[in-house]
Amino acid sequence: MKLSILDQAPVVAGQSPGDALRSAAALAQAGERLGYSRYWLAEHHGLGGLACSTPEVMLGMIGAMTTGIRLGAGAILLPYYKPYKVAETFRLLASLFPGRIDLGVARSPGGPAEISMALSDNYLERALRMPDDFAALVRYLNGEKPGTQEPGHGENDPAEAGAASSLTSASGESPAPWVLGTSVKSANLAAAYGTGYAYGYFMNRENTREAIAAYRGGFDRSRGQRPYVVLAVSAVCADTQQRAEEIALGVRAWRLLAGQGRGDAGIPGPDEAARLLGDSRPAGSSDPGSEHAMIVGGPEQVRGRLSELRETFGADELMIVSYAHDFADRVRSYALIMEACAG
Repeated sequence: MKLSILDQAPVVAGQSPGDALRSAAALAQAGERLGYSRYWLAEHHGLGGLACSTPEVMLGMIGAMTTGIRLGAGAILLPYYKPYKVAETFRLLASLFPGRIDLGVARSPGGPAEISMALSDNYLERALRMPDDFAALVRYLNGEKPGTQEPGHGENDPAEAGAASSLTSASGESPAPWVLGTSVKSANLAAAYGTGYAYGYFMNRENTREAIAAYRGGFDRSRGQRPYVVLAVSAVCADTQQRAEEIALGVRAWRLLAGQGRGDAGIPGPDEAARLLGDSRPAGSSDPGSEHAMIVGGPEQVRGRLSELRETFGADELMIVSYAHDFADRVRSYALIMEACAG
């Protein structure tokens, strides 16, 4: 079972955003030691409790602190940026760390409306035209001229051909493009351009089967690639079921705080989490209707559920989101998952 890590740089109660970013780098190093295939870091803006707004900056630091694990953005929120600048940034990272850089993009705002307005005067317009921007981004990454790769979309900017040539001359390496999403629309975009597709199962489980089927069914194989699906799943693993439930209680409480606009308080410890929630019910997958349901348990329980998801949706790779108040518990969770699933 191929496993990777998705990190959102969560803030922990009693620590600073800077501490969360340093923990993100330490997690990437731990993931490399444990044998995880890739480490992706997400972009968020103005969301309490999530520390990373510019994953491209963090990836430069993390790349220098690791040697072989693939690194990527999961995701760059493309409607906020010009495709050329995104391509330029990630081609530079790919030149620094050859063969190791993934560029995942998404159209979500990644924060509240007022932050979207501060970042872009026309976010909604750019979100609607993301297929055009993604077409331009792929061309910039590949050094292709307009018109050579347009399955229904394209900017046809007369300046684009010269810009693409200039970009490839300045940086010889290209990152691997990905589309991240939770809908058929995002799946169709990835399929049209023959890129990898990462589905955020931990965010939205309702469209999973439909989106993955649309991606595989519509995949453009003319570029010599094959469809590749990553399923992003939330899981907390510990040595015992009871310990896993204690750890997951803090994540549930944090999400409750976030819903009240107090997410910047960070992930609380088990005692504070129990006080905030008013009970000690586990955060396991026993709540099938929960949007944020987690897989919670010991190694065998978690391995069984992950295997079931992989087989159900035909995922080529599982990307694990695992949070805890104590960083040692996070690393232990990833270690136990890898150990259980490696056989």
